[in-house]
Amino acid sequence: MASDKVITLTKDNYSEVVEKSDIPVLVDFWAQWCGPCRIVAPVIDELAEDYDGKIKVAKLNVDDEAEIAAQFRIMSIPTVLIFKDGQIAERLIGARSKREYAQVIDKHL
Repeated sequence: MASDKVITLTKDNYSEVVEKSDIPVLVDFWAQWCGPCRIVAPVIDELAEDYDGKIKVAKLNVDDEAEIAAQFRIMSIPTVLIFKDGQIAERLIGARSKREYAQVIDKHL
């Protein structure tokens, strides 16, 4: 079940959500056709619930927002970027376990 705490990123809200955030932001770069992305999706939703208020969790569809994906040189998906103060603090490429994502998030809180 998708979490209502996950923000859908677009070029229209990107700056507001990511660059102006006063808390870390996890961005999941994904696409509809990507099998591993579908595996990671429920994990991202759980993280959004678990870390509600501590981090923002957002998803960016690389097909819909190719410009932003290109800006961050997203070559393979899923890629999860953790932003802190608008800058990339961490880049995780490929599907990971919830525990691995949580360890990286905890490092940046």
